[in-house]
Amino acid sequence: MMKKVSIVVSLYNEQDNIIKLVEEIESALSCYAGELSFELILVNDGSTDNTLIVSKDVKERVSWATVVVFNLFRNFGHEVAMTAGMDVATGDAVIFMDGDLQHPPALLPKFINHWLDGSELVLSRKNSEDTWLYRTLKSAYFWLLNKLSATGIPKNYPDFKLLDRKFVELVKQLDERERIFRGLLHYVGINNYKIIDFEVAERYAGNSKYSYKSSFGLAISSILQFSTKPLRLAIYTGLASAFLSLILAVVTLVQYLFYDYSRTGYATTILTIVFMGSVQLVVLGILGEYVGKIHIETKKRPLYFGAVVESEQNSDD
Repeated sequence: MMKKVSIVVSLYNEQDNIIKLVEEIESALSCYAGELSFELILVNDGSTDNTLIVSKDVKERVSWATVVVFNLFRNFGHEVAMTAGMDVATGDAVIFMDGDLQHPPALLPKFINHWLDGSELVLSRKNSEDTWLYRTLKSAYFWLLNKLSATGIPKNYPDFKLLDRKFVELVKQLDERERIFRGLLHYVGINNYKIIDFEVAERYAGNSKYSYKSSFGLAISSILQFSTKPLRLAIYTGLASAFLSLILAVVTLVQYLFYDYSRTGYATTILTIVFMGSVQLVVLGILGEYVGKIHIETKKRPLYFGAVVESEQNSDD
């Protein structure tokens, strides 16, 4: 029986990239004609442009693969879009890639060949062309994440990857609401894998959807998602603050009793109050983040709402 490979593409306002992307994917996979079958899953993540319309047009025109258009009813985010595509994928292997052509379709044969040779997981590692500031912040984030988390997540490994059906089924067992896909994969356990290095291509059209603000939010979520160490850190911070306060109290008492220290201590008092108040706010913020995530998880709401878009011919019938 012919093996099938599913390709999941997450799309958010990528109307100008879809046609070019599909053409390059078809060109890259033409060497497998008659050897493998392909399923192209286009996940529209609540786009506000014509992404859904263009995706439906691709579904009607493409003949080299079975095209599935999955429409999320609103923007649920990149991680959820990948999950939705994974849920409907039927291939023996599933490849995940973005829709902006920064994940080069020309590399798809390398992924597939490694899989055909027996690798159950094929990861990509990008040679980043980010700005100095972004590289510095990213390095600091991954250092902090790996210090706090028991699940090691290396940097420069994007969501451009291939998963054998075995790994797909394992990841699907993890049903938390807030998902960090690459973290979930490392939580399952990385083994029998290959790595493909690649240069990040220029965006074909449109603008990046990730700002510094959204990247910072993702960083906070990923740290809290895979570690409870920030809670312990809050305890240590509180103990350290109490110890410093005790030292300050002893110094003040000694100055008063033995050195006739008559200064009012106004500045010291204000600084101490501000410092302790700041520590308390940080600790409360950490607790609040965890409580908020517990609140979301206990609701057990569906991860997403969406549906497979039927072909125009079927809908007329």
